[in-house]
Amino acid sequence: MQLPARYDHVGSFLRPQYLLEARDKKAKGEIGAEALREVEDKAIAEIVKFQQDVGLKSITDGEFRRTYFHIDFLEQLGGVKTDIPVTVKKADGTEELAPPVIRVVDKVRHAKDIQRADFEYLKGQVAAGCTPKVTIPSPTMLHFRGGRAGISKTAYPELDPAFYDDVAKAYGDELRSLYDAGCRYVQMDDTNLAYLCDEKMREAARQRGDDPNELPHRYAGFINKVVAHKPEGMLLAMHLCRGNFKSTHAAAGNYEPVAEALLAEMNLDAFFLEYDDDRSGDFRPLRFLPKGKTVVLGLVTTKFGEMESKDDLKRRIDEAAKHAPLEQLALSPQCGFSSTVHGNNIAVEAQRQKLRLVIETAQEVWGS
Repeated sequence: MQLPARYDHVGSFLRPQYLLEARDKKAKGEIGAEALREVEDKAIAEIVKFQQDVGLKSITDGEFRRTYFHIDFLEQLGGVKTDIPVTVKKADGTEELAPPVIRVVDKVRHAKDIQRADFEYLKGQVAAGCTPKVTIPSPTMLHFRGGRAGISKTAYPELDPAFYDDVAKAYGDELRSLYDAGCRYVQMDDTNLAYLCDEKMREAARQRGDDPNELPHRYAGFINKVVAHKPEGMLLAMHLCRGNFKSTHAAAGNYEPVAEALLAEMNLDAFFLEYDDDRSGDFRPLRFLPKGKTVVLGLVTTKFGEMESKDDLKRRIDEAAKHAPLEQLALSPQCGFSSTVHGNNIAVEAQRQKLRLVIETAQEVWGS
């Protein structure tokens, strides 16, 4: 499966103020769910037009119906309970999002179609020649956040294979629902493999009783169980996120600890890797990329408004091409512009400028 273009994006955009206000009114009970959805519909129609006007070929709904990129989806799976993440102020005055509590309290199942109605509206807004893309959180989040302690021992006395099989089937049911609605491109957003590149996060995994060297390979098998349920003709990609809350990040580290499990073992079509600054390390891990798969280089930051230069981007693409074939690479921003409703500290117009930079650079490197 091939990406719609050599340029892409991760999916989320800054919410317009009128949408934030409507969401606040809904939280206060001043308007109902139907009224909020009408406002969301308007905002999504506008962000679809924005993406198409910029020149993107894969089009999302900006994640405008979500508060958090992961919670809003995972809490709709049967057997899963989540708590709202807590914002923590650090000593330097910046804020970070404490990881949400995600618990598996019963057998995991696909209790209902989660994204289908949202996709059907999105599809209706997307022009011919463009591909509507759905973004969902990775299933690994149901394990990594709490480990064995976060999964009911009553429902799952043993995790393998029952837990992984049930989650994979639930995800497969959702993918088939989307496929039946016409969806051909789904991206899973995964923080956990990126976190396993960070020694602090690796130590936290050890404290939970997991082996950080074994986990990436276990997760590769887990993801492949989901892929086994994927409808033929659907492109399935994964974005590795190192944290994206109000322009902050949660993890750092070279991809080396997870690269082989990620690139060589997962039967996915494409991988979006964050490479916007030094915290991501070098490109040597790309040597594990097999034929037939694509790495989308996230070289343009969404956290700050300063513009990268085309020359620097081209130089870094050349560096990456020393470790993986140029024809198996593509370009994107490093993350979304607003993984949570709060948004990054970046101007609305900077979104347009960053995306145009990605598109123009990709066209100059790979051709139109």
